[in-house]
Amino acid sequence: MKVPSSYQGGRSSLEIQMTPMIDVVFLLLVFFVWTAGFQIAEYILPSNVSAAAGNAVNPSEAPPPEADFDNIIVRVQGSTDQPQWLVNGQAMASLNQVGETLARIAKIKPDAPVILHPDPGIPLGTVIDAYDTARAASLKKVQFATSGTPAP
Repeated sequence: MKVPSSYQGGRSSLEIQMTPMIDVVFLLLVFFVWTAGFQIAEYILPSNVSAAAGNAVNPSEAPPPEADFDNIIVRVQGSTDQPQWLVNGQAMASLNQVGETLARIAKIKPDAPVILHPDPGIPLGTVIDAYDTARAASLKKVQFATSGTPAP
């Protein structure tokens, strides 16, 4: 025997509205994608690691801050025969010594800005040699002084 149904006479129209559900799912997806990029990497966080092994980090001991460099000004002065080299006001005996000084600076901070400031009577070849020396020292920012740049 068949049990009589309460829906005799036809089916009732039962519709499920999908638009609000899709909107909620989309908003949840956007929220999780945006917040996933703001997680802090664990290796950046300070921590005490294995005190028993002797590798404990003292939280009161902060690492020394990196020295902030001003512009490194390389002056080329003197006559066309024998130019005089100055690096931030310190006299250098030759272009090789300038290169050694710039190489030491490049080991500390390779993106330190270098400004080449030649006197008006210096030949272009000497200035190009100074530029090549700065680039050979692995310095990335080598610029030329303009007429408006004050001499140190």
